[in-house]
Amino acid sequence: MQRQVTSIAKRSRWTRRKQARPSEILDAAVAAFAEKGFAATRMDDIARRAGVTKGTIYLYFESKEEVFKSLVRDSIGKTIVTTSADARGFEGPTPDLIRLVLRAIANLLATSDRIVLPKIIIAEAGNFPELARFYRTEIIERGLGLLSSIVERGIARKEFRPLPAGHVARLCIAPILFIMIWRTSFAQFDSVPYDFDGLVETHIDILLKGLCADSAAASRHGGHS
Repeated sequence: MQRQVTSIAKRSRWTRRKQARPSEILDAAVAAFAEKGFAATRMDDIARRAGVTKGTIYLYFESKEEVFKSLVRDSIGKTIVTTSADARGFEGPTPDLIRLVLRAIANLLATSDRIVLPKIIIAEAGNFPELARFYRTEIIERGLGLLSSIVERGIARKEFRPLPAGHVARLCIAPILFIMIWRTSFAQFDSVPYDFDGLVETHIDILLKGLCADSAAASRHGGHS
């Protein structure tokens, strides 16, 4: 009986370990990509960091490119999907929705080690155009589409001025790009960690004042919103 219980326990641990391996592989891949870049990273490097054989990685991912795509979908992509679902069900004022969305995206890039992924795309897009196309389709176009739809919602509800939604969407993500660049390139030289939350809140405040429908009338009369 004891032998049977031990056998079941071993199988249970093996099952849990097997289920955890994709996540462990992805964590190892992020570290390898951050250190060497995408081009210079080999599957052997990822396997070594994950503590598995290269063959084990191929049980879950057919190529290094698929590892990268899984990382993107599992982090930034998942945040956009979740935030889009929240936005569809949101019934409050559009300025509050803008706050919700920008805070969610900015929080991911300000705290996650996946921040290295967009940097890799920017640095290596010329050599890996298929990955750049994937990132544009999966992340950039979905993100801009979400933000554009929110701006259009605000315009339709007469909460926002009638401005080009596509341009406004790009302005929305400007500080998020700054966070990415700063964290991956310059944060190592900060004597005091930069206040990314403060940056995002300041940006939201300025953005919403510029979008506010009342600001157009105020500016025509020399007033302030």
